[in-house]
Amino acid sequence: MTALERFIRYITIPSTSNPKREDITPSSDHQWNMARQLEKDLKEIGLSHVRVEEHCYVYAELEANADVNGPSVGFIAHMDTAPDFNGQNIHPRVIENYDGGVIVLNEQRHMSPEEYPALKRKVGKTLVVTDGTSLLGADDKAGVTAIMEAMKYLVEHPEIKHGKICIGFTPDEEIGNGPKYFDVENFGADFAYTIDGGDIEELEDENFNAASAVIKISGNSIHPGSAKNRMINAAKQACVFQTMIPDALSPEHTEAREGFIHLLEVNGNTTEATLEYILRDHDFNRLQEQKELLKSASQLLNKQVGQEICTVEFTDSYRNMKLVLEKYPQVVQIAQKAMEKVGIQAVRTPIRGGTDGAQLSYMGLPCPNLGAGGANFHGPYEYLVLDEMLEAIQVIVQIVKDVAEL
Repeated sequence: MTALERFIRYITIPSTSNPKREDITPSSDHQWNMARQLEKDLKEIGLSHVRVEEHCYVYAELEANADVNGPSVGFIAHMDTAPDFNGQNIHPRVIENYDGGVIVLNEQRHMSPEEYPALKRKVGKTLVVTDGTSLLGADDKAGVTAIMEAMKYLVEHPEIKHGKICIGFTPDEEIGNGPKYFDVENFGADFAYTIDGGDIEELEDENFNAASAVIKISGNSIHPGSAKNRMINAAKQACVFQTMIPDALSPEHTEAREGFIHLLEVNGNTTEATLEYILRDHDFNRLQEQKELLKSASQLLNKQVGQEICTVEFTDSYRNMKLVLEKYPQVVQIAQKAMEKVGIQAVRTPIRGGTDGAQLSYMGLPCPNLGAGGANFHGPYEYLVLDEMLEAIQVIVQIVKDVAEL
């Protein structure tokens, strides 16, 4: 089986996480199908201590084949795909030697280099695209595939001496619960890398601080024929609330290190309404300022209506892993040197999102993030650069070699 064949096998196994069941892990039953396939493949490759634990976490080890005194390194990827778009009935198409032109996914959807400039850098490479009716699942099944193929290579090349290598595949990363039941102690690694990035040049040791907010608005429903000075329309007040949030803070107007307040969902009627937001910023203090802005909007709405109709509830999600990884500079340096050895110039960029590694770093497992060749995640324009996924395999193998020499 080639790396491409393995990738296609994985993306055609539905494993979308479910944000409506985030109190249950895994949030979707079909993630178990992916976990069982990974368990089977890990055993076939020849890894030991392969296990699928209670909450759908898959673990394995490649035992040391030499007396190595260096640390144990881990590699982690997530098996779920994003709930933002259809993740079932995926029909991938392979484009060899991409010519730089418009890619026709179907009659309704086209992908052009003008709209997606990153495609201009992919000319001559092999791309895997969707048929426009689903996401692809490169996030993060490209990472899963790269780890699997790297372990297969190491098993087939025992001349490469290494210490213990720890493998972990997590559920529910896309809804922020990937590390929720991750067994750091029994995982066995001194440090690890998530293979969950985009371009192969990406080496990420910084991510957003994250929180969510739920705004609840209570109305007063009265027959509209006798509503004057009595009705409070909760759905209407929800619209008023959103107008109090500066549009410049929305994701579509921010980039680089700029944070955002993103309205995810609005539900309501005259009696009650709910707005759900996610808040993101690389600076923790600015994230707190976003919270204060939402609080102020709530207070202003109550003042305008003359009643306490609006409440705000916050939930913190994850923190910027930079604060942890600054204490372990060697972990990032190992990855950067490995990338350089296989001909990749590392680009250090802050993640405009989060990875399992952010939470795992705070759980005692320093865990930067590496790219695996995917792009345009969470939608029908997602694609994989096969050449870059193959390079990710090389990076993993080189990290293993370098760690053994520490």
